[in-house]
Amino acid sequence: MKILTGAQIKETDRYTIENEPISSIELMERASNSIAQWICNNVEKDYPLLFLIGKGNNGGDGLAVARILYHAGYNCSVSMAFDKEQLTEECRYNLERLPSGVASSGLENISRNTVIIDSLLGTGVKGAIKEPLLSIIDKVNSLQSKVISIDLPSGMISEYGNKNQKIIKAGITLTLEFPKLAMLLPEAGEYCGEINILPIGLSSQYISNEETSYHYITPGFIGKIKLTRDKFAHKGTYGHALLICGARGMVGAAILATGAALRSGCGLVTTHIPAEERYAVNMVYPSAILSLDDESYFSGLPANASKYSSIGIGCGLGQAPQTADALKQLLVSVYKPVVIDADALNIISEHYKMRHHIPAGSILTPHIGELKRLIGEWTSEEEKIEQVKRLAANLKSVIIVKGAHSMICLPDGNCYFNSTGNSGMAKGGSGDVLTGYITGLLARGYSSEHAAILGVYMHGLAGDKAAKKYGTEGMNSRDLIKYL
Repeated sequence: MKILTGAQIKETDRYTIENEPISSIELMERASNSIAQWICNNVEKDYPLLFLIGKGNNGGDGLAVARILYHAGYNCSVSMAFDKEQLTEECRYNLERLPSGVASSGLENISRNTVIIDSLLGTGVKGAIKEPLLSIIDKVNSLQSKVISIDLPSGMISEYGNKNQKIIKAGITLTLEFPKLAMLLPEAGEYCGEINILPIGLSSQYISNEETSYHYITPGFIGKIKLTRDKFAHKGTYGHALLICGARGMVGAAILATGAALRSGCGLVTTHIPAEERYAVNMVYPSAILSLDDESYFSGLPANASKYSSIGIGCGLGQAPQTADALKQLLVSVYKPVVIDADALNIISEHYKMRHHIPAGSILTPHIGELKRLIGEWTSEEEKIEQVKRLAANLKSVIIVKGAHSMICLPDGNCYFNSTGNSGMAKGGSGDVLTGYITGLLARGYSSEHAAILGVYMHGLAGDKAAKKYGTEGMNSRDLIKYL
């Protein structure tokens, strides 16, 4: 799914109105029906609804939803932030259609079980929030009530520039047609809560022709890239993955990576670890082949390293000087993509020239700390993304920036944001699982781009299933393997 800018969305609205054809009011009604239907399906009628209404079309959406839900039997009231004379034509039209049974209300003395529907501001926000909206946002954020924002939390700038912005903190955001870029970035994404995308029938032809480098991973896209299995295939058909990991005391990382690779669908998995750590891997995953290092760290290449379909390196690797030498030897001698994580990334950060030997099509999987060591500090999300794009292009490799809505940046500058996963995955070992799984997908026959996208999506989906079983506090990284 494409992620369009606020300006592009405005043009998509205009094109839809002119070419469907449909009036602006009718398009607003269509969007409002979609929002109202979601609320009907997810909010019980026992909860009173208070709509916060701005002066623009977002406010018009809120008024139309209030009318629809009032007729559906909800207890609806509205709080107008502006006088009628200040409203846009569409907003004023929906105010005039509001049933007399919908009361006017303020934010004083509202009950805790009141659900606040935020429709103050939409995608047109350009700068700092001013009164009267500033005080309203502060008041809403001080309340204990559940907040549902329409399209995006009021005050949020749809792309960049939200660092010091005053924004309503929503529990749920009902975003129209596509997610907005700012929702997926750490600068302000926390304000969105749970994101639900509601289609409103904007022109699919216009959207398909719009250019963007930002995309949102959907189940439909995943279905298109997944490979099928041949009934008469054998283990050699689906590739042989090699994992190089697990210095002394860090064999757990090797176990997690190995278990994930065995869930990827590849035919064979070999794990290269210190000989003294072999028993733990053997006991947990007897189907894995072991390649043993005489030292207590990675000190030299496995025999015939070029025979493997894919290689993943870094999980629990350590940063011994001999390990750095062995990593360089690997990069210069293997002419196929390598999945690079954790200590392997840190070694490359310390030895700048080593990045010149990274094979094209490799996949780097840094978390934020590792990314800073690779590219340096940044002053904004926009600068961070541009630096990641530059690194991906220079290395001709895929960069996965791990975190909420992990970003997969391709060498051509296209960036894919993940739609699965949860905060319960923010625990030691989750990255080892991802590295093993992606290495297995590469061996299985996926391109680097598709292995990265599919790996991140399925890794997050496994995390969502683990969270349902154990909760976000109780789940751990090994639980992810059970659901891959």
